[in-house]
Amino acid sequence: MTRRHRRLLFLGWVWIAALALAAPLHALQQELPQFNTLSVPQREPVALPSITAPSGQPETLLEVPSLKLRNQPGFEQVTVTVTDSSGRYITDLKEDDFRIFEDGQQRPVGYFRIDRSAPVSIGIVVDCSSSMVTKLRQAREAIKTLVEDLDPRDDIFLESFARQAERVQPFTFDHERLIDHLKFVHSVPGASPLDGTSLYDALYLGLFETRHGKRDKRALLVLTDGMDNFGTTSRAQVIETARAMKVLIYTIGIGDTAVNNEEGFLRRIFRADDDKVDMRALTELADETGARAFNLRRVGSGEELSRDCAAISDELRQQYTLAYISPDPMRLSYRSLRVDVPKRPDLSVRVRKGVAIIPPATR
Repeated sequence: MTRRHRRLLFLGWVWIAALALAAPLHALQQELPQFNTLSVPQREPVALPSITAPSGQPETLLEVPSLKLRNQPGFEQVTVTVTDSSGRYITDLKEDDFRIFEDGQQRPVGYFRIDRSAPVSIGIVVDCSSSMVTKLRQAREAIKTLVEDLDPRDDIFLESFARQAERVQPFTFDHERLIDHLKFVHSVPGASPLDGTSLYDALYLGLFETRHGKRDKRALLVLTDGMDNFGTTSRAQVIETARAMKVLIYTIGIGDTAVNNEEGFLRRIFRADDDKVDMRALTELADETGARAFNLRRVGSGEELSRDCAAISDELRQQYTLAYISPDPMRLSYRSLRVDVPKRPDLSVRVRKGVAIIPPATR
């Protein structure tokens, strides 16, 4: 037998062996849960949310800005939280109590709503990097409590992330289904140089996922014990996108606060992130979008974590929704935003820091 024949015979046996291995691997793949691994989207149109009710619920029961108002160029919707000096929510204010200022200029209030019974589209984004392995049981229990406390008219999605983000459950009104899918939120122990936390990628993807929510009020809750040390998205991109999409970003950080997060690239890649959480970044994300940041030094039994999740669920029902028409909507720009309650100077008003005006032609 010539060398050429021996080579062909060897390649034939290799091909047969490969086919024999492929069949059981394919069968195993079919049995595994089919997660949808997300990739960072390119710039896409910032779409207004659809205002539809879940099956069996008349849309007339939902109080939303009129279609005529929403279709006006320059329409801006704002979520406002008002508290007193003790941190108690103030929910008995009227429309004429509020003043909206864009770039320092007062704008008429075109719509007013007390959100006590307003449904919300919520995304839950959970860190599953290796440092979370001892904390995910408590995190799952806290999320379960949060979901059980939500209004049945709220739609929710679930996303997990480490080096990349995975959509575990798309938007659904079936809260029990989302709770069941919490079993797929898990971490692999044993940190390595290949481990990573793509916090900003995960939030960026979560923001784009909120476009599929059915409610005009939208929020993200992110739970992490580390800092962004992987991925391609910047914090500025996340904040800019949240402004444009009008999404509240609530954050819960577990662990001691990092003293310095301005580290070099190589140190960020190879540093284990199991002992520090970047609360400066988490606080900025919350402040810029009008939400709140929570910091737990230790997860413990999970009781405090559940309490923070319950506080977020409660706050979403203690807010106001205002809307106004921004002038010159064809000018691409970022404009500062402030909401005052002049008759009650003793009150604190929390709102996102600004609005991103995106002309339709550039979306």
